[in-house]
Amino acid sequence: MLGDWLQGPYVYALYEKYGYSPAQIGQLFIAGFGSSMIVGTFVGALADKMGRRTAGLAYAAIYSLSCVTKHSPNFGVLMVGRVLGGIATSLLYSAFESWLVAEHFKRGFSEQALGQTFSWAVFLGNGLMAIFAGFFGDFLVEKMQLGRVAPFDAAIVFMVAGGAVMIATWGENYGDKGSKNIGQQFSRAWNAIVSDPAIALLGGMQSLFEASMYSFVFLWTMAMSPNKEAIKHGLIFVNFMTACMAGSFLAGVLMKRSRPEKFMKGVYFVAAAAMVVPMALSVNPVKDPSLKGQPITLQGKLQLLAFCVFEVCVGIFWPSMMSMRAAYVPEELRATIINIFRIPLNAFVCIVLGNVEAVPLWCMFGLCVAFLGISFACQMRLDAMHPHGYHRTASTDDDISEEGKAGAVTSH
Repeated sequence: MLGDWLQGPYVYALYEKYGYSPAQIGQLFIAGFGSSMIVGTFVGALADKMGRRTAGLAYAAIYSLSCVTKHSPNFGVLMVGRVLGGIATSLLYSAFESWLVAEHFKRGFSEQALGQTFSWAVFLGNGLMAIFAGFFGDFLVEKMQLGRVAPFDAAIVFMVAGGAVMIATWGENYGDKGSKNIGQQFSRAWNAIVSDPAIALLGGMQSLFEASMYSFVFLWTMAMSPNKEAIKHGLIFVNFMTACMAGSFLAGVLMKRSRPEKFMKGVYFVAAAAMVVPMALSVNPVKDPSLKGQPITLQGKLQLLAFCVFEVCVGIFWPSMMSMRAAYVPEELRATIINIFRIPLNAFVCIVLGNVEAVPLWCMFGLCVAFLGISFACQMRLDAMHPHGYHRTASTDDDISEEGKAGAVTSH
């Protein structure tokens, strides 16, 4: 995660330094999300079939190659890098979680302990490591004056180190071994989704919330510096990740007292309310050329506060969603199903990025608000379906037939 977070604040800034317009930068981002939508879906299925540890090593190798391409200002080379990055991102958000869930239950740990593990994983990986990445990236770029490509070089070092740790300490585990080919595996995963409304609702929330989150990742720079104000990307990123870390800690506290199905309704509501702030401020933005190069404005500070609230919600979302997926999604098809729901997510983000100069900023934030509102409604429905909890029994190849009998499910 440290290797991934080191790149975050500087991707857009690096492309901007190379002289590309927002529309061209949007095309580069589209390439990443598009490859994640198409190729990434298949590599998720391969992770279940070929092994999650192997997929983790592939992530480290592919993402390192993506970082290498950042040294070139050539648009085609950068495009290849974005495609590689999109594939790696699909592995990051499916293979590691799938490996952990399988290993957790293989070793006989409890389901409640899994929720706490996810909370600490987000606290450390999405929080502490991200904060360190923000300071370290700022040190490399601002203090050492090594340029905006330096964080990508540092990311390669951490990717290689992570791969070495996986080789030395991880055992291999697999998902579905019953499917004869990838097509059959997708068929089994799709049948599991359509035959169990709980999985469909959970996947819908995953897609909608992450679509809002990734849109925010692309939009926050434009929202906070409409006049090219001199904002500190690295330090703002640290603020975001501190808020995210606080959210992941809060998730651990909440999961000890309640089920995610209960408290996530409030999380979606607060996240939607936070996105209303940049939406409202973007309706009539202040356009003043004299502000170029000046410190962040009052409107920028208000949006920073709202974005930090949203990041707290992101910090709660990840461990809570992972915990619910552990209960709802069949283990042997976990990576495949997770990546199937990344298809609409990536499709939406591609549409947003492809129209970044044609659609007003407030409309994009408005879509984020709408998606978070729909997530709230989905969570309400899921909680109503299973008010006393949800547990999926251990499944076998016979539990998920070709006709779509997606595992034995018991409510209690």
